[in-house]
Amino acid sequence: MVADAGRTGHRYTRGAIAFHWTIAAAILFNLWLGLFHESLPGNWRVMPVHKALGITVLVLSLARLGWRLAHRPPPFPPALPRWERTLAKTAHWTLYALMIGVPLSGWLMVSGAAVRRPLDWFGLFPLPFLPVGPSVGGAAHEAHELLGYATAALLLVHILAALRHHLILRDDTLVRILPRLRTSQPH
Repeated sequence: MVADAGRTGHRYTRGAIAFHWTIAAAILFNLWLGLFHESLPGNWRVMPVHKALGITVLVLSLARLGWRLAHRPPPFPPALPRWERTLAKTAHWTLYALMIGVPLSGWLMVSGAAVRRPLDWFGLFPLPFLPVGPSVGGAAHEAHELLGYATAALLLVHILAALRHHLILRDDTLVRILPRLRTSQPH
């Protein structure tokens, strides 16, 4: 079963794998910053990093969605029940919505703030504010927080499901999204 992951068509493309792990690392770090920024030292100016990383996640997620629409994912393991396939598809599309919705709600929130703070991409160039007022900014603040918690919960379920497949069911679900490690032996 795990050996099947090496067969052509049973793994995600290199592009999908690169998108997956880059976005995953950015989201996990940004969730940590967002959830725990108040408990970090005050001289750590983390919110500008949080905002810039959020915009990065938004751009990468839109690119990833485009990639996904142009490239079929590998098939599910044959033994996977229909209900689990449906649940996996629903979870993946919900993750796409959250990967776009959370940073977009954050951008709306800072754009509609009563007092706008600088918005830039890691200090390299300014980012435009969206043309919204304080009422949208306030609603976006609530949405950003709720969607952030929903993202954290769904990511936990996603990770636990991947580990279940790998450690308990012993199928190739996790292996097919892992980057291939280069070996010193010729192929």
